[in-house]
Amino acid sequence: MHDANVMTARDLGAGHRLLRGALAMLAVLALVAGCATTAETIQPVTPPGPPTKYSALVIDAANGETLYQSNATAARYPASLTKMMTLYLLFEALDQGRVSKTTELPVSAFAARQPPSKIGLKPGQSIDVEHAILALAVKSGNDCAVAVAEYLGGSEEQFAQQMTARARQLGMTGTVFRNASGLPDPEQRTTARDMAVLGMALRSRFPQHFHYFSEREFTFRGRLVRGHNDMIGRVEGVDGIKTGYIKASGYNVVTSVSRGSRRLIVVVMGADSARARNAHVEVLIEKYMRKPEPDGLLSSLSLFD
Repeated sequence: MHDANVMTARDLGAGHRLLRGALAMLAVLALVAGCATTAETIQPVTPPGPPTKYSALVIDAANGETLYQSNATAARYPASLTKMMTLYLLFEALDQGRVSKTTELPVSAFAARQPPSKIGLKPGQSIDVEHAILALAVKSGNDCAVAVAEYLGGSEEQFAQQMTARARQLGMTGTVFRNASGLPDPEQRTTARDMAVLGMALRSRFPQHFHYFSEREFTFRGRLVRGHNDMIGRVEGVDGIKTGYIKASGYNVVTSVSRGSRRLIVVVMGADSARARNAHVEVLIEKYMRKPEPDGLLSSLSLFD
């Protein structure tokens, strides 16, 4: 018989999960509030792009401490990093029961005619939510982004307003969304700091869905669809999150990486090529993974005392 005064292993496990979730959200709040002041400003390597486009930020995901930054609050074009927020709102709809993974999203003519990257949806077709998630996270499908936006928001314009509103609620003060895909729009802006906030919020708010960002390929209607992020599976500990490119932005990425109990969020924006961007991320990972670990739970909590 279970004694109400005795905590079982199951209870302990649930308690630990709640505590980890609370600490993760505190880390997001720490980043939003700018709690950490120890960021290095010396470049560890030559920036991979021009100063007008380059931004970078390395965050300790355990406590929100900024380990490295360069132009982290400068206005930048998010490109397909935008889809991180599209997915945030889609995950939210899943958790609230407004959609299920089998819900079919209709494809309008407007959605179908979006330029690549896309998975080639035709007007009048539909795509289920699970494949839409994979298409956004893995292939960065612009056609799927619009299909999601139109289903959840009524129109892409209305959905973009919802995206911006949610960004403000998360503390993303330098971000404005005008579309769901990240295709060029001069008014669609963000910062490396805001993208780090969003990356941390995705992991802390939706741990049950975060595995989608680690997928390298998926099958859709009998066709194998491969992803763009070649650091997944090649660089130890990298498990997402999103790459992006338009001419105005250069090559962008938000990367989650964990080794042992240590986890970083790395943002690099404005690189001249995908190869230069990835090489820069790898240098940052190797440099800041070597930082000393906190002294356990109390060290993390002390940031918020």
